[in-house]
Amino acid sequence: MTASPRPGGPRSGLAAVSTALLAMSRRLEVRDVLRTIVASARELLGAEYAALGVPDDHGGFAQFVVDGISAEQWRRIGPLPRQHGILAAMLHEDGPQRLADVRKDPRFEGWPAAHPDMSDFLGMPVRDGEETLAAIFLANKQSAPGGPRGFTDEDQELLSLLAQHAAIALTNARLYERSRELTIAEERSRLAHELHDAVSQKLFSLRLTAQAAAALVDRDPARAKDELQQVAALAAEAADELRAAVTELRPAALDEDGLVATLRTHVHVLDRAHTAHVTFTCDGVRALPATQEEAVLRVAQEALHNALRHSGGDRVEVALTRTPAGGAVLQVVDSGKGFDPRFVRRAGRHLGLVSMRDRADGVGGRLTVHSEPGQGTTIEMEVPGG
Repeated sequence: MTASPRPGGPRSGLAAVSTALLAMSRRLEVRDVLRTIVASARELLGAEYAALGVPDDHGGFAQFVVDGISAEQWRRIGPLPRQHGILAAMLHEDGPQRLADVRKDPRFEGWPAAHPDMSDFLGMPVRDGEETLAAIFLANKQSAPGGPRGFTDEDQELLSLLAQHAAIALTNARLYERSRELTIAEERSRLAHELHDAVSQKLFSLRLTAQAAAALVDRDPARAKDELQQVAALAAEAADELRAAVTELRPAALDEDGLVATLRTHVHVLDRAHTAHVTFTCDGVRALPATQEEAVLRVAQEALHNALRHSGGDRVEVALTRTPAGGAVLQVVDSGKGFDPRFVRRAGRHLGLVSMRDRADGVGGRLTVHSEPGQGTTIEMEVPGG
């Protein structure tokens, strides 16, 4: 959340508008585009509050981004709004909605107890041709002392301009994410073919050799022993090739975008796909050696899988921070039910911990697990610098 606009009104002039439009166009991920649109609109028009909602097909919102409201206040407001009242009008009508006091409009249906009080209101649909991509609105114009109250014709024109460029930026971001999804699908298909080619021949030989050993056990135990030794050797080779096919293929997104962007995208996808709120923060981490970046990504994916599938928590926080020596520390923290690591080891249920520790050890790093029943879980991985 950003701070309130500075006293004296909104930023104005061509430079301010240009800065906002460039900021929108430079973002590639949908969530970043939405946040940039909202923050830019609020600052440029000098509003206390701003929000943007992307509708779903079920009367609600697939995404809803706010600016000017603290994270704690947003949490207390509760579930996302439905498409009704003024929000529905912005989604289903072509023109803007400018009101001197939204509370007096006959379409106003109230808001939750923790919702901030709003009066003057300016809303605008974000449209791509006939399709309404989103609705953006601003509330509580911060006017200069002695200046006009409420939103003006100039504000409406400016928000219309922002909405047009927002439609372009949002469409581009959706195309980018779709291309990334196709790349991931293609990578999975390629991996499946490589796994099949690399291992299937070994498994076929393994089966034939095992059958030969079984046939020789009674009449020629010595030859059967030789065949069983060959079975063991073939099994080891198959395991090695399978491991190589899985671990040596560096994810395509990692090569293109680096660890930070890849991890941020992964977290955003999970945040949209699960009821738990998944967040990502990064502090000063620069490019790491390729093997370290892949290890950190794989550990993060495994830890996130555990947190979202098994912890039962409503919040998962992923943080990547730079160490003084130029390395990085990954933390995946969930608010779930936690567990006793000693009991997990005794029960033989590793929850992927062995694999994560192996990945950390393989790049000269270390992995620690902090968890107690009822206290959530923290997975921490530290890797050295390059």
